[in-house]
Amino acid sequence: MNSLPIFNKLWEDYTSLNPEALKIYRLLSDQHETVLNDHVAFRTFNLPRMGISALAQHFLDLGYKEKNDYVFKEKKLYAKHYEHSDADQPKVFISELELEKVTPFVRETITANFKDFDYGITKRPEFLYSGASWKRSHKTYEALYKDSEYAAWTYAYGFRANHFTVNVNRLKKFNDLSKLNNFIKTNGFSLNQSGGEIKGTPEEMLEQSSTMAKEVALQFEDGTYKIPACYYEFAKRYPMADGKLYQGFIAKSADKIFESTNKS
Repeated sequence: MNSLPIFNKLWEDYTSLNPEALKIYRLLSDQHETVLNDHVAFRTFNLPRMGISALAQHFLDLGYKEKNDYVFKEKKLYAKHYEHSDADQPKVFISELELEKVTPFVRETITANFKDFDYGITKRPEFLYSGASWKRSHKTYEALYKDSEYAAWTYAYGFRANHFTVNVNRLKKFNDLSKLNNFIKTNGFSLNQSGGEIKGTPEEMLEQSSTMAKEVALQFEDGTYKIPACYYEFAKRYPMADGKLYQGFIAKSADKIFESTNKS
């Protein structure tokens, strides 16, 4: 079954920033693989009317249901994931930066940045791929990055899919994550090595890997600079005691996946 139309819009925006994902998608398609999305992820801040619930509402309206939540103590993030009754629809993973836990500089900078934000757009589906509608400076991006890469990335890129994820279970030739990783590296792509190339184990019922985000030229108020954009993830799920595939996420693995947007 095809994905819901919203994911086509998100994919178009995402691949405009991450053409590597499109190249990998086509490489796998050329191998006669059917590439399905395991999940799509978003980043935001826990400001009123802009947090997880604001993004999630658009998916709840499409029949999604809230499932598990996750805490990332070191990165000061909170996240939830959502699933659709149609298993062919990708899961949705939304995280938010807990501004009450970050440095005063990050909290004050982000809060001030959204002082005049038009919250009306959050009610419309296109909010999910609206990008950054505010003025941005590279100087501010660099200052935020020193304290929180997550804050800096979200300030620079705004609201859009941070990554899409290949459903490795639905591949035929490459349904082993190590084999898939080798294929990707052989074709010239760099993988995230933080915490090991493969994060998670069959015992934890989820293995994940991802590319490192390529830098793209972004126009700031103070010039054009190259900064890391989006990455492509790969997820292999394993059966639980009841024989059904585990559909959740592992916080310690996701913590390392977040680092796919770190600078080289």
